[in-house]
Amino acid sequence: MIFLSGILVDLVPFGDRFWANVPEWENGPAAYWASAGERMVLSHATVDRWRQHRQDNDNHGVLSFGMQTKSGTPIGEISLNWVSAHHRSTEIGISIGNPAYWGGGYGTDALLLVVEYAFEWLDLRRIIVETMALNERVQRQMDKTGFTLEARRLSYWYVGSSAWSDTLIYGMQREEWPGRAALVERLGLKPHAAPEA
Repeated sequence: MIFLSGILVDLVPFGDRFWANVPEWENGPAAYWASAGERMVLSHATVDRWRQHRQDNDNHGVLSFGMQTKSGTPIGEISLNWVSAHHRSTEIGISIGNPAYWGGGYGTDALLLVVEYAFEWLDLRRIIVETMALNERVQRQMDKTGFTLEARRLSYWYVGSSAWSDTLIYGMQREEWPGRAALVERLGLKPHAAPEA
């Protein structure tokens, strides 16, 4: 079932096909960027416990989607975290597990779908995205999609080898959102052949 359909990706329920990839994604380079420098080594049993925990709990205001290519290849996850109906705000989390899909517009397409969903369907008024200062890809993505750098927390993430990284908090208010169609046109997002999985 496709929940939100984009140009390069579709957002679907995060089901079996996605969970089967989580050990590889979490033990690979994507986890470093998604978890701000953490280096985890996860077993299939740990991932099974994560899945069970997610199924047993209501996720406390988290809406999570599997991200797949138009041909149906699972490539990652995007979520609206800490959705607050009272404050009408949320924080977006996004991770593309397979580095072959980095830099191809897949994450940007997914981001635009989720921002549109948050503003137009959930009637939220504010969205934030947080990333470590080392993550230049996300910073470029925030700039080109209209997010504003609102805050910097100094030496917030420990990224290994006695190194610390600031965290950057980007935000967007609903009135700043030009609409998905306008950004798709401005960014020139077009269908293209996906890399070999």
